[in-house]
Amino acid sequence: MRNVSERTASAALGPAVTETVVVVPDTPRRSRWPRLVSLALVVIGAALVLSFPFVAPNPYILSAGVVILNYAVLSTGWNFMGGFTGYISLGHAAYFGLGAYGTGLIVKYLQLPGFVAWVLAALLVVAVSIPVGIAALRVRGASFVIVSIAFVLILLLVFQSWREFTGGSEGLIVPRPFPDLMRPEHHRVFFYLFAALLAAALVAWWIIDRSKFGTALKSIREDEDKARSLGVPTTRFKLIAYVLSALVTALGGGLYALWFGDLDPIFQFSILVGSYMVLMALLGGVRHLFGPLLGALVVGIALEYFKLEFGDTQFHLVAAGLLLGVVVLFMPDGVIPAVRALIDRFRPQQTSIRDVTAAELLEQNRAAATSEPRAGASSDHRAGAAPDPHADADNREVVR
Repeated sequence: MRNVSERTASAALGPAVTETVVVVPDTPRRSRWPRLVSLALVVIGAALVLSFPFVAPNPYILSAGVVILNYAVLSTGWNFMGGFTGYISLGHAAYFGLGAYGTGLIVKYLQLPGFVAWVLAALLVVAVSIPVGIAALRVRGASFVIVSIAFVLILLLVFQSWREFTGGSEGLIVPRPFPDLMRPEHHRVFFYLFAALLAAALVAWWIIDRSKFGTALKSIREDEDKARSLGVPTTRFKLIAYVLSALVTALGGGLYALWFGDLDPIFQFSILVGSYMVLMALLGGVRHLFGPLLGALVVGIALEYFKLEFGDTQFHLVAAGLLLGVVVLFMPDGVIPAVRALIDRFRPQQTSIRDVTAAELLEQNRAAATSEPRAGASSDHRAGAAPDPHADADNREVVR
């Protein structure tokens, strides 16, 4: 592709015509190495995940792996809304709790198989999230955050007070779908189920990220008013992203209910769970496919470590708050974008666009006029072209 130059003349500057020339050099071919490295990392990561249940030294470590995968599912589900549209929700634990309690209550009262109840509960959450999303997405910024917190607190009060139906503060026992399995085998089965759900969520996020729908959502994130003025149906697209986010989060909650088997409204509808989702996504990078997964790995391991070290104290909450502060202050875009920016600093800089001022261009053309014969001007006269009164100040840059 040849270089393109664009000039705009300003008559107000007199005979010395002012020009701004934008030179675009040939676009270099992108190296295949970054793609190959990314593919290799994905294959290695998948192999590590699939082999983890067999190399875990004890059932506790295996159960910690299940918890981390659950966090990864929840943060990826949150990222369908927060990453694409920029709407920060601290109350997404509402859909985590609804998915968990919906699964447990359907199993208890309708006597349906666990995984059938899991799917039905997710569909019920979708039905609930539509009117809630229509109401909540009428506001933005801090107002949206407050609405999301209010929603999860309302559900917490309802499920904690409705003792006859939900069990109240005593909790709800969910029958295990595989009663004949011993605890290690039970953890192993659900480890792979969570891994499959996470893979499906990542594939869905990847497809949306490269679609026109995803581009429209990103335009909402960057400037919602401008996106609306350009014809993007912002209200409808935000609602679709909100419902998809609620669906993935509810599926994670329902699978957690089937795995853990003991539900407590104080935990299921905790603002801390929603805060963990935000922290994990921000830590890894909300605009990257594997950002929430990386954040879940770091935060999940840190939380489990602090719980073991400090027992029943709340020090792990202090550590999570400090980690969130560090991320917001020093890596607002997340770890993955920060590492990429650091790597790019050591790469050779490639300029794709060069702006030349009118004074620089005029000086270059004068130097070229004194060193080269004006064959172009004589040929123009021989061809019958009209003479240019400002030929001496012709502001053109010849790009080979």
